[in-house]
Parts: sequence; structure tokens; C-alpha cells
Amino acid sequence: MTVTRPAPPALLIAVTALAPISWGSTYAVTTEFLPADRPLFTGLMRALPAGLLLLALARVLPRGVWWGKAAVLGALNIGAFFPLLFLSAYRLPGGMAAVVGSIGPLFVAGLSVMLLGDRPTLRTLLTGIAAALGVSLVVLQSAGALDLVGVLAALASTASMSTGTVLTKRWGRPDGVGPLALTAWQLTAGGLLIAPVALIVEGAPPALDSRAVGGYLYLALANTAVAYWLWFRGIGRLSATQVTFLGPLSPLTAAVIGWAALGQALTPVQLTGMAVAFGATVFGQLRPRTPRTPTAGVGPFSSSERNARKDSMDVTVPALRR
Repeated sequence: MTVTRPAPPALLIAVTALAPISWGSTYAVTTEFLPADRPLFTGLMRALPAGLLLLALARVLPRGVWWGKAAVLGALNIGAFFPLLFLSAYRLPGGMAAVVGSIGPLFVAGLSVMLLGDRPTLRTLLTGIAAALGVSLVVLQSAGALDLVGVLAALASTASMSTGTVLTKRWGRPDGVGPLALTAWQLTAGGLLIAPVALIVEGAPPALDSRAVGGYLYLALANTAVAYWLWFRGIGRLSATQVTFLGPLSPLTAAVIGWAALGQALTPVQLTGMAVAFGATVFGQLRPRTPRTPTAGVGPFSSSERNARKDSMDVTVPALRR
């Protein structure tokens, strides 16, 4: 007897998509509200306050091997990703960093073979190529000399986030721990990793006016605390490939915000690219119906599957008791 895995509900995908949509507003907020040339400080202000807030809400600390796992995931998804992303954005012209980032689905497909045992289909690979092509049409406004450091930083940031996504799927969560706590652990660990680097490289924090305070509050709360909670919640319930195919929504949102709020024009080529990238994002959510033989044993990834069925408000009973 064979069974098929039911398709994830559209609502879950739509809610998870709110994370990259929120991240698409980062560029506009950074350029319009925040101090210039302080990427590490901005990364720190995004990660650490959000992590500490969620940690206070979850009231759950890692135990045993999860101290190490949380540190690794925090470094990959936050601590290394944020600085590398900002470095590439500052050094590359015309949105090239976003183009490099759009190949994330292809990174995830390759890593899923090694870490999850998932074999990517030809459809997945072609959809990933289409997503990268669409994003490149949207963000590549002008040509320019490519900076080697910027390109390497963009590739490293994409590899870091992709590895963190797959490992988050691979390790799941400890029993009784929801995505709220897992998000808190990673943001706190990543913020603590960024803090000394920011102090050494950029020096003392800059003076902040009311606009900057408002911008940092938005980045820490909506853009990071809520968005990453939705993202890691989605990783626990969707496939790694599905989650990463939502990534192109970030540069698409940035382009729409630039047009609607900053007066930037959208050319026919960009509109075509947006249609291609959005189509690839939607197509990437469709999973082939492949037969699967049920097993009585517990597989290596059953922890995340069990936790996925227990997600509700994610403030667990143990958390409420603490």
C-alpha cells in the first residue's frame, strides 16, 4: 500500500511568505531612516533585541546538544548572514547581491541531497533557474565593474542562509519546543556573534534621532522577530525547497516599494522579470505526488514532523510553567 503526502495548505505558504515580503522593505527603511554606512550595527540592532524579546516570551533555553546546534544555526542564519549580506550590498552595483541571493533555491537543492536525502527533480532545478533569471531582470538596472570581495560575500551569504535553512529542517526542534523559542535562540546567538565584530570594525554606536529609532524598532520587531518566527515555523512544516523558493519575493517587494514609495520607475523588462520570478515562486510550492511507503519506525527527521503538528501559539506548556 502506498500513500501520498498531502499538499501543505495555501494559508501556511502565504503566512510564511510574509517573512521575505517583510525583508523586501529592509532596503527602503535602511536608506530612508537609518544612519549611513553602519551595516554591522544595523545587523546587531535587528538581531539581538529581537532575540532577547522572543527569549523573554518563550522562556525556554536550549538543553544538552541544542546549545551547540542553536549556536551553529544562529551563526549561519543570522550572525554570518547579516554582515555578509550588507557587505555584498555595499560593494556590488545594481542589485547584483540580490541576483546572487536568488540562486538560494539551487544551493538548497544541492544541500538537501547531502543532508536531507532529497533528490532534486529537473523541475526544481529549472524553476530555480527561472527564479534567478526573473530577479536579475528586476534588479539589474545598470552594468558596472564587479567587486570580487562583494561577489564572494554575496555567495557566502547565500550559502550561509541556505545551509542554515537545510540544517534547521534536518535537526527539527527538541520535543516540547516551538518555533518561537528556536527563533529566539538563533537571533540571540547571531546577535551576540555580531556584537564584538561591530564594535571592533565600526566603533561606538552612532547617535540616533527619532527616525532612526523608529526604523530600528521596525527592523527588530516586524522585520526580524515576527518575520523570522514565521520563517522558521514554515521551515518546520514545509520542505526546505518550498521555503527557499519564497525568497525571490524579497527583491520583488523591494522593487514594488521603490516604485510605490520612492518614485522609482518600473520598465517593461522589470515587469517581465517580476512575472517570471513570481511564477517560479508559485510553481516552486507545487510538490509532485510521489508514492511513499509508510514505515512503522521513527525516521531521522520525525522530530520536525512531530513538532510541525504541534504548532499553534508556540508558547508551550513548559514555557508557561517557567
